[in-house]
Amino acid sequence: MKGYDLVELAGRNLRESVLRNSLTTVGIAVGVASLVAMLSLGIGLQQMATKRLGKSGLFDTVIVSSRRDITRFRRYADPNAPAPAESRSLDETARQQIAELPHVLEANPDIRFVTELRVDGKPYLGTVAGLPSSAKANEAFESVKGRFFSSDTAPEAILQKSFARELSGKEPKRADEEDDVAALATALVGKKLTLRYAERVVGQGVAYSVVSREQQLTIVGVIDLDPETMRGPTRARVFAPLKFAQGLHVIQTSDLRDPVGAASGEPTYMTLSVRVSDPKQVEAVQDAVRKMGFNTFSILDATRSLRRFFAVLDLFLGIFGSLALAVASIGIVNTLIMAILERRREIGIMKAIGASDADVKKLFLAEAGAMGVLGGVVGVTLGWVIGQVINLGTNVFLRRQELPPEQIWSVPWWLVAAAIAFAFVISLLSGWYPAARAARLDPVQTLRYE
Repeated sequence: MKGYDLVELAGRNLRESVLRNSLTTVGIAVGVASLVAMLSLGIGLQQMATKRLGKSGLFDTVIVSSRRDITRFRRYADPNAPAPAESRSLDETARQQIAELPHVLEANPDIRFVTELRVDGKPYLGTVAGLPSSAKANEAFESVKGRFFSSDTAPEAILQKSFARELSGKEPKRADEEDDVAALATALVGKKLTLRYAERVVGQGVAYSVVSREQQLTIVGVIDLDPETMRGPTRARVFAPLKFAQGLHVIQTSDLRDPVGAASGEPTYMTLSVRVSDPKQVEAVQDAVRKMGFNTFSILDATRSLRRFFAVLDLFLGIFGSLALAVASIGIVNTLIMAILERRREIGIMKAIGASDADVKKLFLAEAGAMGVLGGVVGVTLGWVIGQVINLGTNVFLRRQELPPEQIWSVPWWLVAAAIAFAFVISLLSGWYPAARAARLDPVQTLRYE
């Protein structure tokens, strides 16, 4: 039997029992829609998490620390690593070497120190951190009230929201209350903030001295989020331009651990933030830095468990979504078996005029496949509509809560193709038994059937 004749005959047979075949196709469509909706939820949640982490600047960042820092030294993780005291210092020379590695855009030192802060003559205690100019692209600064630093060396400061609230004399907020960051910025932007810090002054020989200094900064903005999300519990309350913070030569903990290096005038650092050109190259950069004798950490290390979670979530969502398709496959079997009982004489005539068992089997499989493809297309469309409706309802709720909209459902093209192909394969498998049963019918017995 020619392919054209097979398709034409299968279409005619499907049109003869429109209601029954339509109900079976609707069952397949509902099953596919359930599958697409479930998987779209998992994909959307994963893309949303990836997007948020990507905009935070974490996926392309590697934190480098010295193995001299015993709190970060993990001897058990690298049995060939030298002892902390024998490890290399994370100094300016090492920073420049790391900055010259392939795929590295910049390597910035982590300049942060606890100091006394004065605003309107009142003393406060807080951590000051230096930020490079590239931090302006960080997600945390999308909602900054005021502006970013005018230059890398400007004596300016951006305040963290909680510290700005403290300066304004407001009580700490409950978890269910919102801060008006714009009002805090209006009251504080333009004010002077005085730093009192200890400067490291290089002397003769191996000695260096510590001199008390003061520096005035102009408050230029208030930030709602904390851009330093991989720094552990030591969160900064005030941010200043990185080069300006470096120029203060504030004595660091690393100077106390390495007094000889500090006395030589070459600074040593606790950690470096290494920005990579492509998140796919993070692992290669980590390997290169480890070979130089330093410890590394990236968000990819922390998201391995997150990726496993989403993989398991997608698996379970796919299983539950496939249950409706499994029920629909039973409908296909029932529909085709009923077709065999109704078309026994037709099958007998086909065999009597020369149709082979394979031709009969192909005919029933073509009918099953046609219902699967049509049900898959309708189901994908229905699943997409369901996702859009839920996205719309979710964003309406988020807007009422004064939260930014989110895309929690996503239907990529490969899911569309996979869903239709899956429905087609399930339909063929479901139609295999009825097709084989029809092919085994005896033409003599079928022609006698009334």
